Amino acid sequence: MAKAVFHKNQRVYVKPVGTWALIEHVVPHWAKGLDEPIRVHYDVGLGREFTADELQAEEPTNEEANQKHGDHWRVVRARNKWQPAEDCARHPVPGTYPVVVTGEAEWGGWRVPGAEYDLDPVRIETQARLIANAPRLVAFATGLIDWARKSGEDMPNALVELAHEAQDILAAVNDLH
Repeated sequence: MAKAVFHKNQRVYVKPVGTWALIEHVVPHWAKGLDEPIRVHYDVGLGREFTADELQAEEPTNEEANQKHGDHWRVVRARNKWQPAEDCARHPVPGTYPVVVTGEAEWGGWRVPGAEYDLDPVRIETQARLIANAPRLVAFATGLIDWARKSGEDMPNALVELAHEAQDILAAVNDLH
């Protein structure tokens, strides 16, 4: 009895051919009277079907794994110590201000001075959400750049321009100077 190891539209490395491909069809081979297929082949559009041992799944790099699992930034609320809640009724969440937590513990991250928050609380709330979602935006930009590199000349010009802009933004983020 066999079970499918890969799924449709999964990117795999085809060892006999030495290239990457997408699985177009999962092809089970059935025998009469059995509940499960006796073997499973995969059609990747290269002229013949391949077995699971001829294919290799794409593995995420450590950086991608860290971005997906390690950098879970979030916005938490801290008590506003410099003003009572009734004096800041115009704030989005009276009596509190946003703190962006960038680590596992609830105490690390980014904060804004109380006077600055009081000047424009809606703007500071938006900035806090933007900072908290920065790892997801970096992962999105990286995915767009990778997709653009793999697509080659098949991409529309507008997407090529977006990929170049994403690459420039990531270069500025990663710049040490």
